[in-house]
Amino acid sequence: MKKNDARAGGRAIRWMGLLVGCLIGWGCLPAFPVEEGGNVWRSGMDSLLRDELLHTSQLGLCVYDLTADSLLYAHQSRQRMRPASTEKIVTAVAALSELGGTFRFTTRLCHTGEIRGGVLRGDLYIIGGFDPCFGRGDLKSFVDALAQAGVDSVAGRLCADVSMKDTLQWGWGWCWDDEMPVLTPLLYKEEDVFMERMTEMLSESGIGYASVGRSRCPADAVLLAERSRPVRDVLFPMMKESDNLYAEALFYRLAAHSGKPYASRKEAWHYIERLIGQMGYDPEKYLVADGSGVSLYNYLTPELEVAFLKYAYRRPEIFPLFYESLPVAGVDGTLKRRMRGARTKGRIRAKTGTLEGVSTLAGYALAGNGHMLAFCIMNQGVERVRDAQEFQDKVCDWLCR
Repeated sequence: MKKNDARAGGRAIRWMGLLVGCLIGWGCLPAFPVEEGGNVWRSGMDSLLRDELLHTSQLGLCVYDLTADSLLYAHQSRQRMRPASTEKIVTAVAALSELGGTFRFTTRLCHTGEIRGGVLRGDLYIIGGFDPCFGRGDLKSFVDALAQAGVDSVAGRLCADVSMKDTLQWGWGWCWDDEMPVLTPLLYKEEDVFMERMTEMLSESGIGYASVGRSRCPADAVLLAERSRPVRDVLFPMMKESDNLYAEALFYRLAAHSGKPYASRKEAWHYIERLIGQMGYDPEKYLVADGSGVSLYNYLTPELEVAFLKYAYRRPEIFPLFYESLPVAGVDGTLKRRMRGARTKGRIRAKTGTLEGVSTLAGYALAGNGHMLAFCIMNQGVERVRDAQEFQDKVCDWLCR
């Protein structure tokens, strides 16, 4: 070959390389280079499954390309496994689908009888709505409402109406050492001390009462005041910080949507079960014992969790709120200190999950070609959770290529 021809050939090769690079950047070529018998991307995923961690533990994995509407990768994706806190994805999607993104948690103050001469000649009821955010300011507004109505004493009872939920104070399948809060529809700063704080504030305000008890509020009672907050205020701590109480609050609000008094987990499961069926799966193959994922009785599959992520993605009325509530890799929530590299930071939004010997991660990844992926990784029987998290981070790094 002549020297000038060689130079020209070299320039042509360099220009061709530059053109290919630009086309890939513009999305005109596949993001994953094709090789005989498969593609480089799939081979990379296969190589990750040779991690030493998987010699002594189990893995369930499912990756779905939402943009292309096709399954990308699956490994034991139909194995029943403990989801840990990725169960909160199921709770959130089912609740948002049924209750709506504009739903509000409401606590009400009502009374029977009438007010004469500063005396409420009847009973005073506080109706719990399982608002885990209820605090001192909310309680003060109730006491102020009594004062504004001219009430300086209650001749009847001061009653807590906790009929929104059944009387079980802990979740089905919770361990004695989980240190979980008591589940009650009347919460004050996330604790079961509502009536104690209510009576203290009434005394401070000089409002007397005859006795304290529990009773369901009559349907003809008069509404005196109410406090409510949007579902967003509960959803974000539940997902970003993996707050278990907030998850149970949303779970039992979903149960109460049935309209039945003293709703139980069975009513919440009814809505989840129905949604699973609508997505084309057999509900009898799964078990949802609580809303937080703490219970050892929960059994889901990576395939099903990805189905919930797909369902949310395709519904514009709930997806923006749900997507925003997920922890962002390297930025906030339970993923703030994970995946801080340039490839994954801000490009992974996912829910973490941790139990003894269990580590899970499920959510969305933005791939290098601009496609949105839904994924679920379930590691079970691990000796050290940190090892499983490092494996999940490697998978997510590969998803973002």
